[in-house]
Amino acid sequence: MTPTFVIPLWADLLAIGIGAAQGALFAAQFRDRRLDLLGVAIIGIATGFGGGILRDVLLAQVPAALTSNWYLIVATGAALMGMLLERLISRLGPLVTVLDALTIGLFGAIGTTKALAIGLPEVPAIFVGVLSAVGGSILRDLLLNRPIALMHVGSLYALAAVAGTGTLTLLLRLDVEVFLAASTCVALTFGVRILAVLFNWTLPEQRAIEKMPRIRRR
Repeated sequence: MTPTFVIPLWADLLAIGIGAAQGALFAAQFRDRRLDLLGVAIIGIATGFGGGILRDVLLAQVPAALTSNWYLIVATGAALMGMLLERLISRLGPLVTVLDALTIGLFGAIGTTKALAIGLPEVPAIFVGVLSAVGGSILRDLLLNRPIALMHVGSLYALAAVAGTGTLTLLLRLDVEVFLAASTCVALTFGVRILAVLFNWTLPEQRAIEKMPRIRRR
């Protein structure tokens, strides 16, 4: 069994707080939806909690967000703060992007090592880690009844998590110390995500094959 990568409570709360604030900021932009305070708060909390809860449900464990009073308090406060200070915080886009990239790396590392620690094979563990990293944004889009941004052409959000969690799994297979492997995962995920935003890296859009090649008969 692989030891689980554990981060301090304040770092976990920071990641959830950033996710909740981002979810509330995103939801507050949709004026035509006429969301009330509770609606925006719920979307923000779902964004902050989503990945971790989905991870723990898949692993048949009690969600970590329900093991301490502080998780819900921080998520709710961050969501309401993000909604009330929408105009001010929206100007800090680069800073929020940096913190978001860091959050993806942390949740990806925690989810992957937690899955490996309970005996999952490497590929399913990577899947759990990636879902933990991007699950919040998926729930956010579902609650807003809009297309899931993760599945459309855009920044390499999930691919950054795949790169980080895949590297983490490989390093643990090579008996690298878990903290060093997890730190590498966070750094690689962070780097890929930031570079994708800076240079607008995207995956190619799917295209239909309009003409099938014909085989000429002699």
